[in-house]
Amino acid sequence: MINVKINGRSVQVEEGTSILQAASKIGITIPTFCNEPRLKPDGACRICTVEVEGNIKLPTACTTPAGEGMSIWTESPSVVEARKEILNLLLSKHPMDCLTCAKSGFCALQDLCFKYEIKEPAYIAPTTRQPIDDSNPFYYSEAAKCISCGRCVRVCNELQSTNAISMIERGVSTKVSPPFGMSLAESECISCGNCVSVCPVGALMPKAKEKFRYWETKATRTTCSYCGVGCQLELLVKENKIVDIKPAHGESNEGLLCVKGKFAYNFVNHPDRLKKPLIRKNGKLEEATWEEAYEIILNKIREVKEQFGADAIAGFSSARVSNEENYLMSKFMRAVIGTNNVDHCARLCHASTVAGLAVTLGSGAMTNGIADVKHADAIFITGSNTTEAHPVMGAFVHQARKNGAKLIVADPREIPLAKEADVYLQIKPGSSVALSNAMIHVILQEGLEDEEYITNNTEGFEEVATVVKKYTPEYAAKICEVDPEDIRKAARLYASCNAASIIYSMGITQHVNGTENVMSLSNLALVTGNLGKSGAGVNPLRGQNNVQGACDMGALPVVFTGYQPVTNPDIVAKFEKAWGSKLSDKAGLTVTQAIPAAEHGEVKLLYIMGENPMISDPDTNHVRKALEKVFLVVQDIFLTETAELADVILPAAAFAEKDGTFVNTERRVQRIRKAVDAPGESKPDWMILTEIMNQLDYACSYNSPEEIFEEIRSVTPSYAGITYKRIDKEGISWPCPTEDHPGTPILHIGKPTRGTGLFKAVEWVESPELSNKEYPHILTTGRILYHFHTKTMTDKTDGINVVAPHNYIEIHPTLAKEKNIKDGDLVKATSPRGEIQVIARVTDIVDENVVFIPFHWGDGANVLTNGEVLDPYCKIPGFKVSGVKIEKLA
Repeated sequence: MINVKINGRSVQVEEGTSILQAASKIGITIPTFCNEPRLKPDGACRICTVEVEGNIKLPTACTTPAGEGMSIWTESPSVVEARKEILNLLLSKHPMDCLTCAKSGFCALQDLCFKYEIKEPAYIAPTTRQPIDDSNPFYYSEAAKCISCGRCVRVCNELQSTNAISMIERGVSTKVSPPFGMSLAESECISCGNCVSVCPVGALMPKAKEKFRYWETKATRTTCSYCGVGCQLELLVKENKIVDIKPAHGESNEGLLCVKGKFAYNFVNHPDRLKKPLIRKNGKLEEATWEEAYEIILNKIREVKEQFGADAIAGFSSARVSNEENYLMSKFMRAVIGTNNVDHCARLCHASTVAGLAVTLGSGAMTNGIADVKHADAIFITGSNTTEAHPVMGAFVHQARKNGAKLIVADPREIPLAKEADVYLQIKPGSSVALSNAMIHVILQEGLEDEEYITNNTEGFEEVATVVKKYTPEYAAKICEVDPEDIRKAARLYASCNAASIIYSMGITQHVNGTENVMSLSNLALVTGNLGKSGAGVNPLRGQNNVQGACDMGALPVVFTGYQPVTNPDIVAKFEKAWGSKLSDKAGLTVTQAIPAAEHGEVKLLYIMGENPMISDPDTNHVRKALEKVFLVVQDIFLTETAELADVILPAAAFAEKDGTFVNTERRVQRIRKAVDAPGESKPDWMILTEIMNQLDYACSYNSPEEIFEEIRSVTPSYAGITYKRIDKEGISWPCPTEDHPGTPILHIGKPTRGTGLFKAVEWVESPELSNKEYPHILTTGRILYHFHTKTMTDKTDGINVVAPHNYIEIHPTLAKEKNIKDGDLVKATSPRGEIQVIARVTDIVDENVVFIPFHWGDGANVLTNGEVLDPYCKIPGFKVSGVKIEKLA
């Protein structure tokens, strides 16, 4: 430790601590413009100059280390004079329009001019006022107000790694701009808004729909409601409307946001929100009272139970709602209705992860933390378009690359990360098992396995070693349609480093052999000992804000909370005691079983909370037939494509209108908080479920989501140590068995959770979709950066619809030429399930026989996908491989 004095006050700090940090430690604020805690200080703005006794010059506090015995003055006459000079130079070319500037009252330049009593600039620079660049649909750039602090450039380049802007020109003409005179719309900008968030003045500003001053707003910290990263943010509210969003620093996002988290919040305030219950009368939906809606639902539930039994009712819970609400849906279906027919959309995305990793490792969840990837020596990304589907995670991958990590990408599309990979394998859809087995083959052949880890921590190795013998790189290359040497390179890169991380998503899981895909990746981690340590692990990226939490809460037909089996008599007895009701010990129907059961008349009533199967589920025409046959209750925030078919619709509150918790993809339980009131008569989902349960003669009384969470803790060992108080400022990753337990950021330390890691020998099997020669092309589906899931929320933001206005199909130039298709042409895509019309996007990022369609739009990709052939372990459909034929429409 070293001793320094600042403004006469003594402080002890560690060696290497900057003067700025030392001052902050004792509550002394030194002004800054360019300083950003996440970046290495560079002293560009020089406004943080201080006086150090004995020094002739005034050093910058952010870049100067505190030294033993230093005596520092932060507001001496010479310091104040220097700061005034800097401010005057900045003002010399700065517009003096504070009265109308949207940043007024929240502007660092304005604050310092007020502090140092600068009322007008001492100089006037001979500059021409730059035009405003408002080409980006989410924010605008007013170069005349830029103070050249460089924050935006460094965040874009060093944290986000987009490199869309830079400092150009010199002296008084210095400005921030995209390269070569391009506009923001023409640049590489992905509209993440992180530059806007760090701008200290009004040079970069969001295109707000509502006029406001920042001092008029109230900030509420919460968790983002989009992907599974679980970014922390602040909702800025004026007059019960969200008017802006600021990123907050959380362990999973470190102050970064993506375009959706930063700008796509208009759905909360949108006029199309459901505000009153709707009931179907004479074939039309009409507004009703809550009492009328409840009466219809309650009567129908009683009628179906009496005539057909409890198993004729099914419920779909939701990755969109809170843990507390998922828990109540599970409890409602099991303790009140009397069936285990409860599931949610994890069945369509990561059911194979839960099934596969639970078997091989003992826990079906991400092993390491999100930001932990920055500590990896090598990263193997397969089946994950990380920078688009999980943009902040993608930013951390970029940061890992800057730290020296090697990157391997295996994906049927040349996704953005593929362009910077050390090895890119453009594998054929459905060939992942063959690739994993071939990589293990190379690892064993070249002696790159971790023998000590295999011996001490695993079982089943010999069977895998036997199976992979035939998967030579040459053999697998024919299946995957890649160069065998690239397989060798990938295996060596992955196995030759200290810590290698596997990152995957639905390109692995959404297959009829999805569980075996997951198991093959687990084998890869086990054979190299890449578990239980920082920078390593098997890391599935969950697609929605609370899909992990919905699984944790037992919104699955085979488990209660914390993955406690419904078929275990002791567990059933435990929940019967806790819930005071007789429970079924028979596994319930999955989403992919309940839909056919509804079509066949076995399910008579379907209660859907926050899900939109008319877009998200495979074979849309089949789904429609099923939903039209059942009595359908939908609880949602908008009149979705599914809600349009409902008999009763209940208006629910959005994430910003209620309290509760979400769990992100790294198992981190985090708070959501009410910031605005719900519109009209809509209610939080937990309140709706509680009212229905009570009216079905099941007495339950909850005054708040926290009370529900306390009940969850009491029956869920992995959550027992988590309380609202403990996660008030920062979330905790389960398992957390006691209140003095810190949580578990990294699983399987020392040994896998199940005791020993289980190798599972798996063979590659070609998808049955590829056997029909009438449909010769392979359709694969996925997400894009600007829309989310079934776009119920994102399409309520104008900017989103500017950059992503319609559906499209990616077609390779060779196939396009063969079919006489040009970019922008209307194309018909047909499968055995149906046909759609879609606009062509001719591109070589897909292979010659592969086409890609995003799944966000109605009458889109899922009209063509197969919902009948399912993974035998977890019943997930094969969204990623569908046989189709393509033809140009006149």
